[in-house]
Amino acid sequence: MRARIYQPPKNAMQSGWAKTLDWVLEFIPTSARRPDPLMGWIGGGDTQTQVRLTFATREEAVAYAERNDLAYEVELPVVRRFKPKAYSDNFRYGRMENWTH
Repeated sequence: MRARIYQPPKNAMQSGWAKTLDWVLEFIPTSARRPDPLMGWIGGGDTQTQVRLTFATREEAVAYAERNDLAYEVELPVVRRFKPKAYSDNFRYGRMENWTH
């Protein structure tokens, strides 16, 4: 059984960074998901895909995987580059970009 350890990205529908600092351990599905013939819902026989464990640090998640003999992959988060901007920069004297209005 293989597991994936990662930090979830920021939700696109919200501006906050809540629930993005924890590390998540999810199991990689072993079989393909298929539609149910009666209801049309997508599902499968693998119940481990429903398990999602959260940890405070990456080391805790890796220790849990090693303690339970799980093969795991660690996905490191992309470093967020913050470029500070100010509204007054639009009217700065020496600005490089052309005025677009």
